[in-house]
Amino acid sequence: MSNAGEDRTKKWYEVSIKVARNYGGKVSMMPKVPIKGLRDFSIYYTPGVAGVSLEISKNPDLSFELTWRWNAIAVLTDGTRVLGLGNVGPEAALPVMEGKALIFKYLGGVDAIPLPIRVKSKEEFVAVAKAIEPSFGGINLEDIESPKCFYLLETLRRELNIPVWHDDQQGTAGAILAGLYNALKVVDKKLTGVRIVLFGAGASNIAAAEVLHTAGVPYENMTLIDSKGPLHADREDMDKLMLNNPWKYNLALKTNKERHKTIEEAMNGADVLISASTPGPGIIKKDWVRLMNKDSIVFALANPVPEIWPWEAKEAGARVVATGRSDFPNQINNSLIFPSVFRGALDVRARAISNEVIVAVAREIAKYAEERGISEDYIIPTMEEWEVYPRAAAAAAVEIVNEGLARVSTTYREELERAREIIAKARASMEKLMREGLIREIPAELVR
Repeated sequence: MSNAGEDRTKKWYEVSIKVARNYGGKVSMMPKVPIKGLRDFSIYYTPGVAGVSLEISKNPDLSFELTWRWNAIAVLTDGTRVLGLGNVGPEAALPVMEGKALIFKYLGGVDAIPLPIRVKSKEEFVAVAKAIEPSFGGINLEDIESPKCFYLLETLRRELNIPVWHDDQQGTAGAILAGLYNALKVVDKKLTGVRIVLFGAGASNIAAAEVLHTAGVPYENMTLIDSKGPLHADREDMDKLMLNNPWKYNLALKTNKERHKTIEEAMNGADVLISASTPGPGIIKKDWVRLMNKDSIVFALANPVPEIWPWEAKEAGARVVATGRSDFPNQINNSLIFPSVFRGALDVRARAISNEVIVAVAREIAKYAEERGISEDYIIPTMEEWEVYPRAAAAAAVEIVNEGLARVSTTYREELERAREIIAKARASMEKLMREGLIREIPAELVR
């Protein structure tokens, strides 16, 4: 079975390369105003555009009304941790950022610009982000190595007046929480009472620990495991962590109340395993899963290959298994989170996005799936369940307004209708271009 999974992964690689070559990328820029002749440019460009510039110069917030800024974000990366591939550089990050921009548009109606940058330091990265702030309504940080990503998110959230989001942290954490809400319902356990092991202590799981705590999980009920074993306050490298990774250090102080020293000790009696670690297979051992409590939950989220194949986790006793893959049941996919969060954030001209917003969105996504009927193989919606996106956007917008982080106000119903209209228009535009042949079908020979 392991070889079958690896063969499937290689096949997707091959098809993706062929399709990328055929289309020359995944996204492009299209006008949104009518052009019937050169006279129109007197409105859109000079001399008419000077009037718009003069209005914005009096009040910069008018840029959210009079330009694309109200619906535009930058997908910003330095290419230092692309998917599970590592530091492949900004050029190699570009196809991933293009894919991200495509998802933003199709699922959230958001105009996202893929923007890999070549920078040598985190300070230079901050300077670039601050320099481009006037052009965008938000910034999505993507595929940045740890612990640099924590510094960048923390610094930019503090210094910019638009929402800054790191999808590998906040998006993944939100998807984990949404899936976990329903997985726990399937096995009839409570979020506040389960013991959770987070295997991997990078961007995703450190953020997941913080979001889980915001949702009600006590820190002492969690154990994080890095390459040296479980984090705990007595580890020999605590002084080094305090200097080099204060985010991991703080969690080492607050989690693992039983001071587990080995992976086996941590896994023994755990209810939930959330693995966001090295691509597998074979990273998570079946013997570890066997040590978990009855009706255990295993999220093996590494891409492109999960740390343990789903069937192996089931054979070892897990009742609910999720991965990051769309070709297996229960995909824990941050693509359910970021289009919705930014749709809601942009529509209320948000200044920031808090952990409470992530929890609100995760609850709404879990509620949507529960209404459709959850099971061991369906704990979270798929990307094809379109109606979940405007609902999650509305939940995000309302929470942002309630926290005083919005420039304009809205209600759940108002944002639900607004988000439905914007997202539907984005999908309809793409479908119209396909029908007209302006976006060609993928040639059949490329996907054989």
